[in-house]
Amino acid sequence: MNCRHCGAALQRPFLDLGSAPPSNAYLTLDTLHAPEQWFPLRVMVCEQCWLVQTEDFSRADALFAADYAYFSSFSDTWLKHAHQYVHAMVKRFGLGAQSTVVEIAANDGYLLQFVQQAGIPCLGIEPTAGTARAARKKGLEIIEDFFGVKLAQSLVQEGHAADLIAANNVLAHVPDINDFVRGFTILLKPQGVATFEFPHLLKLVRENQFDTVYHEHYSYLSLISVETILSSQGMQIFDVEHLPTHGGSLRVYAQRADLGKHEQSDRVANLLQEENAAGMTGADFYAGLQEKAEQVKNDLLLFLIEAGRQGLSVAAYGAAAKGNTLLNFAGVRPDLVRYVVDRNPAKQGKFMPGSRIPIVDEAHLRQNKPDRVLILPWNLCGEVMQQLSYIKEWGGQFVTAVPQLKIQ
Repeated sequence: MNCRHCGAALQRPFLDLGSAPPSNAYLTLDTLHAPEQWFPLRVMVCEQCWLVQTEDFSRADALFAADYAYFSSFSDTWLKHAHQYVHAMVKRFGLGAQSTVVEIAANDGYLLQFVQQAGIPCLGIEPTAGTARAARKKGLEIIEDFFGVKLAQSLVQEGHAADLIAANNVLAHVPDINDFVRGFTILLKPQGVATFEFPHLLKLVRENQFDTVYHEHYSYLSLISVETILSSQGMQIFDVEHLPTHGGSLRVYAQRADLGKHEQSDRVANLLQEENAAGMTGADFYAGLQEKAEQVKNDLLLFLIEAGRQGLSVAAYGAAAKGNTLLNFAGVRPDLVRYVVDRNPAKQGKFMPGSRIPIVDEAHLRQNKPDRVLILPWNLCGEVMQQLSYIKEWGGQFVTAVPQLKIQ
């Protein structure tokens, strides 16, 4: 395989999680009795541009299909984050009724609803039918397609050039990252701004966040690699912020390199210096995660087996993609975790891909009173523990496995 950005041959492994089905390919009662497609889940490092990337085994349109079940609006934390983002962008860039905001990967309208409420014309690009339908129910205009140069050119011709393009947690999800980024250069107005949010690779490595690796994530991003990619496609980074979302993310601000007016913040140079000091342009930085991931797997299995021996029941919360990575890497099945609770009705009544653990609504917790609740989306641990605090009434305890096993 060659690097999806610079084309160099990939030779250095980063992480091997065996094989798994796509993390959002939830099973129905019908598909439960049919074979599943499993793909190798291996990640490589490009030693030319330092882009970390999953080996390609499946097409994007197969991963992000019509029944794609990730809906952003079921997290209160994420909705609050989106609301704060819109408020900050309106204030910083003076957006108003004469502006145009475009969001790439608009999902179910979790963010654009706040742009609409602010009276700012907006447009969403979202390739998955179910989430696009949910966004349209909020009165939002959605184009159901994958974004790239061709769509950007069409949008400009139709008068949709953007003052602000938002791209939250999508840069890592695109197989042709060059075509995707080039589309921003085309779609932006001469002095428009694009923001990209993505989990920070530095955090992933330092905090053992290996379960954020799954097939839908084609790339794992540092500021070093993102700056290289954006600059090659006519974009210039002028600011960067640290965010607490998804275990530690970056928000990168970019403009057209030829016509942008914003001066570069010292924060860009400072973070590039931090990444270089951490060794992110050397092979040693990318060694060691495999051993830490296997330790988490072993600790989780030992906990679940011992809980079973003691007669303790274990349920899980959050049918998230990262949870599917963890469960399939560890080989967990319904004999060890009886069911997974999720707030999203689109997932309830289905089964986790690979592990085939049933997904149920929250009422099951009060009815069955499990002794332990394994929180799979550890990045939302605080929100979940507050929401489910009532399990303490029957002596229940919360468990997280990443970055290390913790019972509380």
